[in-house]
Amino acid sequence: MVTEEMTGRSERQLGAEAAVLTVRAARTRQRRRLLLVLVPLALALVVAFGLRVLGGDYLISLPDFFRILGGRQIPGASFILMESKLPRAVLGLLVGVAFGTSGAIFQSTLRNPLASPDLLGVSTGASTAAVFGIVVLGISGPALSLAGIIGALATALAIRFIAGSTSGYRLVLVGVTADAALLAVIQYLFTRADEYDAQLALHWMIGSLEAADWQTIAVLVACLAVLLPLVAGTLRARRALELGPDLATALGAGRWSSEFLLLLAVLLIAFGVAAAGPVAFVAFAAGPIARALNAGRTTLVGSALVGAVAMVASDYLGAYAIADVNLPVGVVTGAFGAPFLLWMLAAGRTGRRVS
Repeated sequence: MVTEEMTGRSERQLGAEAAVLTVRAARTRQRRRLLLVLVPLALALVVAFGLRVLGGDYLISLPDFFRILGGRQIPGASFILMESKLPRAVLGLLVGVAFGTSGAIFQSTLRNPLASPDLLGVSTGASTAAVFGIVVLGISGPALSLAGIIGALATALAIRFIAGSTSGYRLVLVGVTADAALLAVIQYLFTRADEYDAQLALHWMIGSLEAADWQTIAVLVACLAVLLPLVAGTLRARRALELGPDLATALGAGRWSSEFLLLLAVLLIAFGVAAAGPVAFVAFAAGPIARALNAGRTTLVGSALVGAVAMVASDYLGAYAIADVNLPVGVVTGAFGAPFLLWMLAAGRTGRRVS
């Protein structure tokens, strides 16, 4: 009797230990897979950043780069590096991180690959507010960026209120409709703009890094320094929300966790648009690419790196791919992003659940 009881306990103990070992092995494989994704992406970002800073029509050697950073003045090279190349590369990296993270949060929280802020009207809301400020109110500078941030937040709140449900598909439908309506408003405002205002408004319609400066970079760094740690602190809630609303509620991550995550994502996209305009498809494409590389699992760090690589590389291509033509970064991302969206639709990937 005692022997049978001891044998039963021993078998249960061995079963529990085997289960623990299996879970640990699975987690180890996931970490290794994630590392194999993040390291190449980080290297790709270093390469893209190096090309944008050192390459192009004015080559800067690596030793001169470090000399200039150390305070040495090299005629011509110092000005080009510190006032043009380096600010654009740094701003592109930061905006790409903001866009990639925001898009992945939207898609994983709402469990829909189409639920991206640049397709749901949030970015367009920022553009509409900014174009309205340019054409009607005549504002510029920091006030214009603030108008863009307010426009993004107001649009997101309106879409969330009208959708009135936690359903991702309902919110997508409302967002796409709002995006079309806001684009019509922008087109109307554009017909009322004079030549100078039209040129300024184009930045808020396409997206560009041409106006990159260290003041904008400092503000964006401060914003990301606050928002990204908050996003990192939601890891447990994000994993629960990816399982669906019912299981998420059972695990203690209910509606308010979802709303808080979406608010952080809206703030990320709002500050990114305020710095560089509504660069198309970066937020939309970063998440699916990172998930594909990570065997279908959401990775916000991977999405941020994909977004940064896309921004920096696209800005380099826009500046140097065609001789004597300088294309805004939004034109390049749009040229690559539109076929990517069509491919996702043709492959039926938009109907799959985000894992």
